[in-house]
Amino acid sequence: MNGLYTIILLILSNVFMTFAWYGHLRLQQSGISNNWPLIGVIAFSWGIAFFEYCCQVPANRLGFSANGGPFNIVQLKVIQEGISIAVFCVITNILFQGTHIHWNHILAFLLIICAVYLVFMK
Repeated sequence: MNGLYTIILLILSNVFMTFAWYGHLRLQQSGISNNWPLIGVIAFSWGIAFFEYCCQVPANRLGFSANGGPFNIVQLKVIQEGISIAVFCVITNILFQGTHIHWNHILAFLLIICAVYLVFMK
């Protein structure tokens, strides 16, 4: 069960992180944050990133094999990267509708999936 909780928390973590890293760009495109000083944009992103850490830290603690979880530290990192790319693709296609995914993006994503597979091989 810890493995499932880890995956769910990592997905939530990456949703928050994607909004923290790229959401301010969407706010700028829509004109909401055009007059914000850079420190305001940073504070906005940090506010979102707080929730990212509230999910990421428990995910890694639950999932880490030394704490009774099913994953070693390398597996946790590679899983997180795979989830990160998937979440990024979904959110950017919703927020930035002019963004298109091309064949090379799909290939890169498939290679990350291969990395996830490889890290679990014995």
